[in-house]
Amino acid sequence: MATIKEIASQTGLSPATVSRVLNYDDTISVSDSARVLIFDTAEKLGYQKKRVHPPIGNIALLYWNDGTEELEYAYYKSLRAELERQARERKISLTRIDKSQGVSAMPEPCNGFIAIGWFSKSELDVLKGRTKNGVFVDYSPDESAYDSVKPNLDSIVKQMVDFFYQKGHKNIGYIGQCDFDMATGKPSLDVREWSFRNTAAYYGILREENILIAEALTVERGYRIGLEAIERFGENLPSAFCVGSDTLAVGVIQALHEKKLEIPERVALLSINNSSVAGYLSPPLSTFHIDVPEMCRTAIQLLTERVFENREITKTVYINGRLIERKSC
Repeated sequence: MATIKEIASQTGLSPATVSRVLNYDDTISVSDSARVLIFDTAEKLGYQKKRVHPPIGNIALLYWNDGTEELEYAYYKSLRAELERQARERKISLTRIDKSQGVSAMPEPCNGFIAIGWFSKSELDVLKGRTKNGVFVDYSPDESAYDSVKPNLDSIVKQMVDFFYQKGHKNIGYIGQCDFDMATGKPSLDVREWSFRNTAAYYGILREENILIAEALTVERGYRIGLEAIERFGENLPSAFCVGSDTLAVGVIQALHEKKLEIPERVALLSINNSSVAGYLSPPLSTFHIDVPEMCRTAIQLLTERVFENREITKTVYINGRLIERKSC
């Protein structure tokens, strides 16, 4: 790759002049013919300007996670840490605001925000009054107002059902959690359950009784649902379960071990997230990996587009998962 010094040598101009012209320094006094010569020579030599990210200040990092479940907390904490790391590299000044502080604690003026966690309608209304430059990570409360980036859970669950069906499983269950309506706070159909229903129906193996929904995304609730399923189904227990989160899957594994049901010989499990403990369970848990750095990179790119390019149309970006096949299936 060509350097400033090589371009200067080819054009007969000083390296300082070449550098200032290539960096669009309007204060330098140089003829139009010299500018044209510099740019033409740079193109011929294959010069690539080092990308410089302009700084962005007054960006809020809204971290709405209460840490009540250790495994879920670890996932959201990894999102926060990666966003903070990438923001430093991109010269983005983040002010972290926790849920306990509320959206009113955002800096003034606020050039934008990146949000992690679940927000109420009233909180979203406040945000709309503060800035149009916002990106939600792993959540999309209002795709008409703000950008978002999240795992493609629809695709991931479809892949889970496909995987089991191609392995010969016809009695497949689903264990997950309901979603919640932002306006009312009441339970609603989660996209993972929706995808499971549609894919299982496509294969003609959908059984309503095989869908088990937890009130909370915790290991303890996964354990309770696992015990309930074993007692309810008996010999008709599904031969495979798609589990909506590693957190629930850990509890299900505990229940299966307690009842001395072999994994994967009697029950196979596939989950989502590839949490830090997934590879150390007994047996190690097969799960779909969520690429946290890529989600954060996309979120920051979306934010810079809104800030610098004044993009008006909103974007929702889905990041697909990658199957990490271990010994639970």
